[in-house]
Amino acid sequence: MSRGENVTGRGRTAYAGRGGLLGRWWRQAWEALRPWDPLRSIKAALAALVLVSVLITTGLVFLAIHSATGLRVITIFSIIASLLITQIVADNLTAPLREMTAVARAMAGGDYSRRVTRTRRDEVGELAETFNRMAADLAAADRHRKELVANVSHELRTPIAALRAVLENVVDGVSAADPETMRLALQQTERLGKLVSQLLDLSRLDSGAVRLDAKRFEVWPYLSAVLKTASLGMGSGGSRSRARADVPLHLDVSPPGLVAYADGERLHQVVANLVDNAVKHSPPGGRVTVRARAGAAPGSLELDVLDEGPGIPEADRIRVFERFHRGSQPGGDGGTGLGLAIARWAVDLHGGRIQVAESPRGCRIHVTLPGSGTATP
Repeated sequence: MSRGENVTGRGRTAYAGRGGLLGRWWRQAWEALRPWDPLRSIKAALAALVLVSVLITTGLVFLAIHSATGLRVITIFSIIASLLITQIVADNLTAPLREMTAVARAMAGGDYSRRVTRTRRDEVGELAETFNRMAADLAAADRHRKELVANVSHELRTPIAALRAVLENVVDGVSAADPETMRLALQQTERLGKLVSQLLDLSRLDSGAVRLDAKRFEVWPYLSAVLKTASLGMGSGGSRSRARADVPLHLDVSPPGLVAYADGERLHQVVANLVDNAVKHSPPGGRVTVRARAGAAPGSLELDVLDEGPGIPEADRIRVFERFHRGSQPGGDGGTGLGLAIARWAVDLHGGRIQVAESPRGCRIHVTLPGSGTATP
């Protein structure tokens, strides 16, 4: 590289540095002038309105002084001009507010599809943007409410219809009240009771009335009792469901004296729902493993529930914890789609995290509970 090329390069660098400095200075000055920008401040717009009115009146007065026009005529023209300008500015300022009023009345009538057109950059424009976000949130909440009612109605109708069919066959003499028929009726009753229990948990989730009662506990005996309850077919809400004897449950806690800090009842919901979901999707002879390890913080817990089933497709991993989501795999087991949603709710109460983790076989749900280093046993 020659000397001339080197000097030119340094000159370009210095010019670029000065240009960047000037650009930053100009942006800072523009932001500092924002309170006086009529396009971005109502206060500045009103001040500009007064200033323009005064200038028009002053100009007309000078015109009257240097011409033969009467002062009364000039006064009338100045008043008319000021009123016209004030009307135009006021109409422009209040148009978004009138539109918000119309949209709010439509929302009160149940129409959440309308939005406010944001054409201004001032405080009214920011209010319109906030109003549109609020309308979108209300529309999403209304849509979720309608979906919840439809899904709950469907979930309740299915076991009730099946139970009614079984009982009608017994009453009409089509089938005898033998143990197998009564077992079918009991199965539908258990399914209905489990759904009601999950809906009660869901209502507590929405109301936000649940508080944590976190304590220190030994992980091994706690999880052992939860798995024993699950092996007997008892759900997290006390409802009894059909246990699968062909799917063994395995507990792996390391170290054996591991101690964690969490709410025992809420954690029971998490483990019971995850184990129940894993058992349902396990093949005959498949094993479900609950693995617990110590987290990074004192009292924290790393929990994994693994099965040997078909796993969860990549497209369903984001939505698998949503209410009533059953995935895209054919041949479902007719579950309610609430178990994983309730598990996520209980984990969120602890400030933890639940996700579908990578696994070479089957499905692995990973739960992280933050614990507490200041808790006392």
